[in-house]
Amino acid sequence: MQRDTRLARLLHVLIHMSLRGGTTNSETIAKMLHTQPSLVRRTMAALREAGYVESIAGPGGGWVLSCEIGDLTVRDVYAAIAHTSAFAIGTAQDNPACPVESAVNQFLGDALDSAEDALLRRLAKVRLSDIARKIKAPAR
Repeated sequence: MQRDTRLARLLHVLIHMSLRGGTTNSETIAKMLHTQPSLVRRTMAALREAGYVESIAGPGGGWVLSCEIGDLTVRDVYAAIAHTSAFAIGTAQDNPACPVESAVNQFLGDALDSAEDALLRRLAKVRLSDIARKIKAPAR
C-alpha cells in the first residue's frame, strides 16, 4: 500500500526554505524531492491557499515563506493538505445490515477517531522551528 508522503515532503520543503532565507523555486524543490516541478507547484498550492507561502511568477520567480516557521505547527501544515483520513485503515461497507459488520465498524471507527485525535494533538504541539533545531550539520 502506498503511503501519503505529502506532509513529510512539505515539512521538508518549508524547513529548507527557512534555512535558505525563505525563498526557493519549484525546480530546486523538485530536485530535493526527486520529482517534477509541475507536481511541486500543485502540492505547494495547498500551502499558498493556507497563507503559508506566496508564489512569485516569471523568470527568477518561485516560492516565498509568508510566515516564520516558528509560527507554524505540524498540524497547521497537515490541515492545509486535502486528505480523507490520517490512517489507511477503514471500516467495511460490504453488508450494512449485518450486526457483526456494524459492531466491528463501530469499534474501528471509535478507535480510529481516538487515534486521530491523539495524533492531531501531538502535531499541534510541534512547531517547524522545533524540528529545524534538531538538524545536525553535515560532517566535514
